[in-house]
Amino acid sequence: MPTIYLTGEAKSPGNNPITTQYGMFFVGLVVDTGSHVILDADCTATLPLTVSFVKELLVGRPLLEDDALAGSITERYHGSSQRALVASVRSAAAKYRDLSADPAA
Repeated sequence: MPTIYLTGEAKSPGNNPITTQYGMFFVGLVVDTGSHVILDADCTATLPLTVSFVKELLVGRPLLEDDALAGSITERYHGSSQRALVASVRSAAAKYRDLSADPAA
Protein backbone atom coordinates (compact mmCIF):
# COMPACT_ATOMS: atom_id res chain seq x y z
CA MET A 1 0.00 0.00 0.00
CA PRO A 2 1.86 3.12 -1.19
CA THR A 3 1.17 6.20 0.90
CA ILE A 4 1.89 9.89 0.59
CA TYR A 5 1.92 12.74 3.06
CA LEU A 6 0.46 16.07 2.09
CA THR A 7 -0.78 19.21 3.75
CA GLY A 8 -3.57 21.67 3.22
CA GLU A 9 -3.65 25.16 4.59
CA ALA A 10 -6.07 28.02 5.12
CA LYS A 11 -6.38 31.28 7.00
CA SER A 12 -7.85 30.93 10.46
CA PRO A 13 -9.82 33.71 12.16
CA GLY A 14 -7.72 36.57 13.53
CA ASN A 15 -9.07 36.07 17.06
CA ASN A 16 -8.20 32.36 17.04
CA PRO A 17 -5.23 31.12 19.14
CA ILE A 18 -4.21 29.03 16.10
CA THR A 19 -3.51 32.26 14.20
CA THR A 20 -1.43 33.60 17.09
CA GLN A 21 0.56 30.40 17.48
CA TYR A 22 0.90 29.18 13.86
CA GLY A 23 -0.20 32.03 11.60
CA MET A 24 -2.43 29.72 9.55
CA PHE A 25 -4.43 26.53 9.95
CA PHE A 26 -2.74 23.43 8.55
CA VAL A 27 -3.96 19.87 8.18
CA GLY A 28 -1.50 17.03 7.51
CA LEU A 29 -2.74 13.82 5.92
CA VAL A 30 -1.32 10.38 5.15
CA VAL A 31 -3.23 9.00 2.17
CA ASP A 32 -3.27 5.53 0.62
CA THR A 33 -2.71 6.25 -3.08
CA GLY A 34 -4.48 3.08 -4.16
CA SER A 35 -7.77 3.68 -2.37
CA HIS A 36 -7.40 7.46 -1.80
CA VAL A 37 -8.38 6.86 1.84
CA ILE A 38 -6.99 9.07 4.60
CA LEU A 39 -4.98 6.81 6.94
CA ASP A 40 -3.85 9.41 9.44
CA ALA A 41 -4.46 13.09 10.09
CA ASP A 42 -3.15 15.90 12.25
CA CYS A 43 -3.77 19.63 12.42
CA THR A 44 -2.43 22.81 13.97
CA ALA A 45 -4.99 22.99 16.73
CA THR A 46 -4.11 24.30 20.16
CA LEU A 47 -6.16 21.70 22.05
CA PRO A 48 -5.36 17.95 21.91
CA LEU A 49 -9.11 17.21 21.92
CA THR A 50 -9.49 19.20 18.70
CA VAL A 51 -6.73 17.20 17.02
CA SER A 52 -8.35 13.96 18.16
CA PHE A 53 -11.78 15.04 16.88
CA VAL A 54 -10.41 16.17 13.51
CA LYS A 55 -8.66 12.82 13.18
CA GLU A 56 -11.98 11.06 13.90
CA LEU A 57 -13.69 13.14 11.20
CA LEU A 58 -11.09 12.41 8.52
CA VAL A 59 -9.41 9.02 9.03
CA GLY A 60 -10.95 6.21 7.00
CA ARG A 61 -12.65 8.59 4.56
CA PRO A 62 -11.71 9.09 0.87
CA LEU A 63 -9.88 12.37 0.33
CA LEU A 64 -11.35 12.70 -3.16
CA GLU A 65 -14.81 12.99 -1.61
CA ASP A 66 -13.99 16.43 -0.25
CA ASP A 67 -17.60 17.65 -0.59
CA ALA A 68 -18.72 14.88 1.78
CA LEU A 69 -15.79 15.62 4.11
CA ALA A 70 -16.71 19.31 4.12
CA GLY A 71 -20.32 18.42 4.90
CA SER A 72 -19.28 16.20 7.79
CA ILE A 73 -17.01 18.92 9.18
CA THR A 74 -19.77 21.54 8.89
CA GLU A 75 -22.27 19.22 10.60
CA ARG A 76 -20.07 18.04 13.44
CA TYR A 77 -17.21 20.51 14.05
CA HIS A 78 -18.37 23.75 15.63
CA GLY A 79 -15.04 25.23 16.67
CA SER A 80 -14.01 28.73 15.61
CA SER A 81 -11.73 27.29 12.91
CA GLN A 82 -14.50 25.34 11.13
CA ARG A 83 -14.15 27.27 7.86
CA ALA A 84 -10.36 27.01 8.02
CA LEU A 85 -10.59 23.24 8.52
CA VAL A 86 -12.94 22.86 5.54
CA ALA A 87 -10.69 25.05 3.38
CA SER A 88 -7.53 23.19 4.41
CA VAL A 89 -9.10 19.80 3.60
CA ARG A 90 -10.18 21.15 0.20
CA SER A 91 -6.64 22.50 -0.30
CA ALA A 92 -5.16 19.07 0.46
CA ALA A 93 -7.67 17.39 -1.88
CA ALA A 94 -6.73 19.80 -4.69
CA LYS A 95 -3.03 19.06 -4.18
CA TYR A 96 -3.80 15.34 -4.20
CA ARG A 97 -5.74 15.65 -7.47
CA ASP A 98 -2.82 17.56 -9.00
CA LEU A 99 -0.40 14.85 -7.88
CA SER A 100 -2.68 12.10 -9.19
CA ALA A 101 -2.91 13.82 -12.57
CA ASP A 102 0.87 14.29 -12.85
CA PRO A 103 2.34 11.23 -14.61
CA ALA A 104 5.77 11.98 -13.10
CA ALA A 105 4.39 11.77 -9.55
